[in-house]
Amino acid sequence: MSFFTMKPEIQGTFGVVTSTHWIASDVGMRMLELGGNAFDAAIAAGLVLQVVEPHLNDPVGDLPMVLHNAKTGKTEVICGQGPAPAGATIEHYRGEDLSLIPGDGFLATVIPGSFDAWMLMLRDYGSLPLRTVMEPAIYYAEAGHPILSRVTATIAGLADFFRDEWPISHATWLPGGKVPEARSLFHNPVLAQTWTRFLAEAETRQGREAQIEGARYCFYRGFIAESIVAFLKDAEVRDGSGEKHKGVLSVETPLAYDYHDWTITKIGPWGQGPVLLQSLALLKGFDIGKLDPTGSDFVHVVTEAMKFAYADREAYYGDPAFIEVPMEHLL
Repeated sequence: MSFFTMKPEIQGTFGVVTSTHWIASDVGMRMLELGGNAFDAAIAAGLVLQVVEPHLNDPVGDLPMVLHNAKTGKTEVICGQGPAPAGATIEHYRGEDLSLIPGDGFLATVIPGSFDAWMLMLRDYGSLPLRTVMEPAIYYAEAGHPILSRVTATIAGLADFFRDEWPISHATWLPGGKVPEARSLFHNPVLAQTWTRFLAEAETRQGREAQIEGARYCFYRGFIAESIVAFLKDAEVRDGSGEKHKGVLSVETPLAYDYHDWTITKIGPWGQGPVLLQSLALLKGFDIGKLDPTGSDFVHVVTEAMKFAYADREAYYGDPAFIEVPMEHLL
């Protein structure tokens, strides 16, 4: 019986990468050629799709993924769905005179989940360095790519909306105030510059896994998160309700402690960050600068302070959304 399909039959003896765009597929194949595995290829291709198919993909979306590891034989899930911000409460929306959350705009925005999912997959299942999988996306954003007719049509449909509500987006997607022509070379220098700085900050850490962790920190607690919150602080945008609303995303204020001439900041008691601050608070009354850092007195004083701090961690720390943590008494 003959078999007919509108889709091409793809076979390979070395490896196969498929996606919705030929550039992304080529980039994924390049990762295999460099000695990477299927996870590396998927991540690199996915990041490139955010550049060449921006009407379908972006770095701050959702990403529920099912993955199979041939080495372990396990099929697992990474949940990259973005949770709702802490400020997205029923009371807040009712205070905006809304009975339904608009389907677009700031009030519908969640904490970005997709980027962390990509990084977790790279850390736990991939093998290539962070730079290797990110450089193709940076290259095509900076050097340009032939823009798809579907993308230009989407831009044309949003041109007035961008002009009136999203002037920064208007400048990016309509350079010179004009919709780019299909198949013309399109550049996204802002994204290229963002990823370049992002990669440079992640690479201040030593080692592959440390750099991936640095990338996660930079995205969710570093300059990217700070830029998002700074933008949302005063910005308003018209959404599906027909009215303009501000966003509800925010960055958590870290705990801080002044130790002599230094101010040290750490995450809250939902992690073990305050342990260091408590240790410093206990040590503040000791002139440890006069002690030999390799001597027994120094080791004894620091160890005892840390023991007390860790005991408080076991007794009091937890998610403040569910338990009351007396941080005002612990520092």
